[in-house]
Parts: sequence; structure tokens; C-alpha cells
Amino acid sequence: MKEKVVVTGGGGFIGSHIADALVERGYDVHVIDTFVAGKREHVPAAAIVHEVDITDTEAIRPILAGARAVFHEAALPRVQFSIDEPTESHRINVDGTLSVLIASHEGKVGKVIFAASSSVYGNQETLPLHEGLPPTPVNPYGLHKYIGEEYMKLFAKLYGLPTVSLRYFNVYGPRLDPEGPYALVIGRFLKQIQNREPVTILGDGEQTRDFIHVRDIVRANLMALESPVGNGEVINIGAGRSITVNELADLLGATEKVSLSPRVEARHSRADIRRAKELLGWEPEVQIEDGIKELRETFGV
Repeated sequence: MKEKVVVTGGGGFIGSHIADALVERGYDVHVIDTFVAGKREHVPAAAIVHEVDITDTEAIRPILAGARAVFHEAALPRVQFSIDEPTESHRINVDGTLSVLIASHEGKVGKVIFAASSSVYGNQETLPLHEGLPPTPVNPYGLHKYIGEEYMKLFAKLYGLPTVSLRYFNVYGPRLDPEGPYALVIGRFLKQIQNREPVTILGDGEQTRDFIHVRDIVRANLMALESPVGNGEVINIGAGRSITVNELADLLGATEKVSLSPRVEARHSRADIRRAKELLGWEPEVQIEDGIKELRETFGV
């Protein structure tokens, strides 16, 4: 009999790639998604879809029960949205995470693997960013993800539920969403270039980001499933290098740039990935230049 695994947010950018990989490995894959942000067409055909809200603990309890693992990817992962709509953002990102943990504990789930975020770091004096630094989130989204990590640790300690938090840095790759006011920077730039518009850079463009390809994110999740981690560990998953937003625009082939007012986000970001190598045996394989080249071909720019 196939082992059951669950992916919350399995119609989303990252979650759908994880679901694909799990189907390929022969698991009985269940996807939970409301499809407010995720897309049904991104869910692998072999996965069983449950269109329910993760905050509805009663509804998700039987779905999670007995699963070897839950990959908790569901979130409203937009910094500006968390500032504009703090109540709804908190409901999904914090209440939803607690609901998943309660249902996982009651359903004797083998391990919960949480999509944490580098946004918990905020602005730090030290680079690269290592997991021992005190979190100083500068927006509600970063705070929500930090609360999620702390809940993961508590459920491991208090209830014996194996958990691990993977702190994603700036994820990009196929299926990223280029639409809407909260589109991630690479998707937004690609759409603007495709439309022959100037790219809109927030601030001076000299802020740095650590861009990690979604294929590397998927590998990290699968390694977390197979590894002995599960005591609430927090592990950076990034490229271990960073580039400026201006350099990113150049890589994407932008010919014209327009500066807009900056958002409330950290100025610099670069991951220290030693813990990922030590605990998971993971390190990134996709270089930003190669990943961007693939995306440009996909978007025809």
C-alpha cells in the first residue's frame, strides 16, 4: 500500500512542485488548497484534492490522519498583503499553521515539514544570515512565519510531533506568479519586460536578495522527509549567494528601469547554508544565471 503524504497549499507555486515530486516517488499524495491563490491545473493529476481551508481543523483532521508527512506550504506569502490585510494574513499564516499542527498531532502524522521564511531575520548587522541570529521581523508576514517556527518547536517538545522548519529565501522558477500587486519581483519583472514596459524597482535597487530555485527547494523538502531531523530544527534553504535587484533586472534583460518608493522589507539577504549541509546533506544545484535563462526562455523575453 502506498504511504500517504499531504501537501497544504499544493496548488501553489512551491507546493505543486513538491506534490509533483511526491507523486513521482510513488506516494499517495493528498493536496489541501482553497485555490484562492493556488491553481488547480498545477496539481498533479494523480493527487487527491481537498478544497478546504486549513483553519478548519475538523475538515482537515481526517485528511491528515495517518500521513507519513505533512508538507505545510499553505500561506498568504506576500509582505505587502500582510501589511495591508493583517487580520486575514494572520488567520491563514498563524491560525492555519496551528490548525495543521493540532490535526497532525491528533492524527499521529510522522513528520510536519514547515515552509518557513528568511523574512524572520529582518534587518541584521551580520551576513550571511545564520539560524543562530535573533529574529527581528520588520513586517507581519515575517512575524507570522516566526510564530510558525515557534509552534513547530513547541509541538515537537510538548507533544512529541516530529517537526522541522525550512527557512526559504527568495524562491523562483516555473509557475511563479507574475500577476497582481503582490507578484514576486522576478515574476513582476518578467511580465513587465514581456509587455515592453520599464521594470519597476523599489528604492535604489541596491538591496540584495538570495534567490533559490524551486527545484532546490523541492530537494530540500524530500531530504527533510528522509533525514532524522524532527525536533523542531530551523534550517536555512538558500543559494548562499546574493545579487542586487539591479543585477537581477540586468540578468532578465531589462532595458529600462523606473524607481518607486521602497516597501517595508529587509535591505540585505544571504543565507548561511552550513546547517542544511550538515543536517540534510543538501546544497543548491541550480545557479541563478541558469535558472533565469530557463525562465526567460519560458516567457519568451
